[in-house]
Amino acid sequence: MAKNCTPKEQRKGRSIELPVLNAEAAKGAIRKSRTARWRAAALITLNLLMIAHIIQWQITGSTVSPIEPSEAMFTIQNGALNAGFIFFTLAILATLVFGRFVCGWGCHIVALQDLCGWMLKKIGLKPRPFRSRLLVYVPLIVALYMFVWPTVYRWFVKPANEPLIPGFTNHLITTDFWATFPPVAVAIPFLFICGFLTVYFLGQKGFCTYACPYGGFFGVADKVAPGRIRVTDDCEQCGHCTATCTSNVLVHKEVKEYGMVVDPGCMKCMDCVSVCPNDALYFGFGKPASSVKSTTPRTYSLTWPEEIAAAGVFFGSFMAVWDVYQLVPMLMALGIATVTTFLAMRSWRLVRSKDLSFYKFDLKSGGKIRTAGAAFLGVAALWIGLNAHSGWVRYHEALGTRAYERVGLPDELALAQADPARWLTPTDRQNIEESKHHLNRARSIALFENTTALPKLAWMEFLSGDTNRSAELLSEAEASQDGEPKALSLYYRGAILNRSGRYEEALASLDRAFQERPDLILARVEKGESLWQLGRKDEAVSEWKAAVNANERIALASLFLAGAAEAEGDTDSASAFERKASPYIPRNAPFHWMLGQRLKNVGMNSLAERHFEIAGNMDPAFR
Repeated sequence: MAKNCTPKEQRKGRSIELPVLNAEAAKGAIRKSRTARWRAAALITLNLLMIAHIIQWQITGSTVSPIEPSEAMFTIQNGALNAGFIFFTLAILATLVFGRFVCGWGCHIVALQDLCGWMLKKIGLKPRPFRSRLLVYVPLIVALYMFVWPTVYRWFVKPANEPLIPGFTNHLITTDFWATFPPVAVAIPFLFICGFLTVYFLGQKGFCTYACPYGGFFGVADKVAPGRIRVTDDCEQCGHCTATCTSNVLVHKEVKEYGMVVDPGCMKCMDCVSVCPNDALYFGFGKPASSVKSTTPRTYSLTWPEEIAAAGVFFGSFMAVWDVYQLVPMLMALGIATVTTFLAMRSWRLVRSKDLSFYKFDLKSGGKIRTAGAAFLGVAALWIGLNAHSGWVRYHEALGTRAYERVGLPDELALAQADPARWLTPTDRQNIEESKHHLNRARSIALFENTTALPKLAWMEFLSGDTNRSAELLSEAEASQDGEPKALSLYYRGAILNRSGRYEEALASLDRAFQERPDLILARVEKGESLWQLGRKDEAVSEWKAAVNANERIALASLFLAGAAEAEGDTDSASAFERKASPYIPRNAPFHWMLGQRLKNVGMNSLAERHFEIAGNMDPAFR
């Protein structure tokens, strides 16, 4: 060995020639991507157009429906043809030819992730990819649930006379642009979690890889696309392409083995093509990725036992936070679940391993947890604890809602009088108590008020006979609601107050309901009842006439007019109004009894008795 060694002094001045690609590569530098600015400009333009879309809707009151893939769900489920469905269809067709260009150049979430990645690099932190064997299937599974399962489900449960595919209706123009989007208070944390946190913990395209359901379809389409990143013989395997790729693709390995990039995660950002020092990479057409079998060895962040545990953590976290407080949308829940999974698995590694680092931080060294490691465990414990708390709230909300839905008493029959106890079966009573228990339990431990669950709890209180508590809960609910939910809470509160004899309060509540939703005709009918009881009979008649003119199918409004005419001795008008109502009165005892009770409430006893008699003849239980 000694004679083969060269003395140090003899090595001075000697050099070993190494093959270099160009001057930049000799210095170890990777040239800047020429396409990065173009892609950034495209993504910025996309976001500006989205903002302009919202502003145009705010100014004019109507606009093209949201150009968002999730809108396609409403087309598949209800036949509501909208701009989102058209865009999603065209995007998939484009991907079948060109690959995932739409993801890389036309997605606002990708723009957000790129911005977050750029910001992290500015402070010296380069996002590192988290690689999992199992979690990569989450986007496709969720996509099938969102866009395929509704049709499969309808196949098995639809009535015989219903078509498998619902008839299309035109929803290309909308006046309620934000109806399917979360409120701003949810949108901001959504963007933070699905942008910054997923990039920080899972890598530059962490959300795309493990959470985006649209990417699930785009990934499958990309497999058969002839358009791919391909290579010439000039490639010298320098690895600049892989180092630059923000989609976590092993570009240099794949082009060496297959002559093209086969990873469906490739979003055709074109950075790899741009930085190649030999210009050996290009976008071209040829055989698709599905024509080759991938044999490129891959390294993963987890062992197989850890993969299985991670899948369980992901599913548990997702179910815990999805729709909790009726606030967290599916995509946000998926983002939260990915972060929870990473924190849980990295914490497990931190406890069990001897040495562990994260970015440039030493979490554990020589078997001792460092300050950064303690901070990491603290953040992880807080995050996972909030997940567990959300799961406990969600559990009670789900059980409370399920019991609420099992109560079989129709609203119309229940609202006919102040105390609907006579119509409740023992099973109904059991479900009411169960629903109240779980909804109250969820409310007592919740961090936020569930304004969707509050009206359900209020209804259970009304069915239990506590009209005052029911009215209080509905007042709390409407104070934090908007649009249709607010209008419905105000309407039900007004109806309950009417039955309780609190007509002035009922009138105020119903007026506000009608302001929120001028098309809520039932609020007019109830308002007429309040006015009649307050002695303002001419105003009451005007409200009932307006209700009939708006929708003549509201039989109760016509019957109130008949009763009012009968009270004035105008039998011809009374008969005419009864005939007008007749075609829209179902032939069942509960409905006739309800009509009789509502007429009796306002003192129209003669007409009420006729409907009580009809109900009793149909079913002796209603005598």
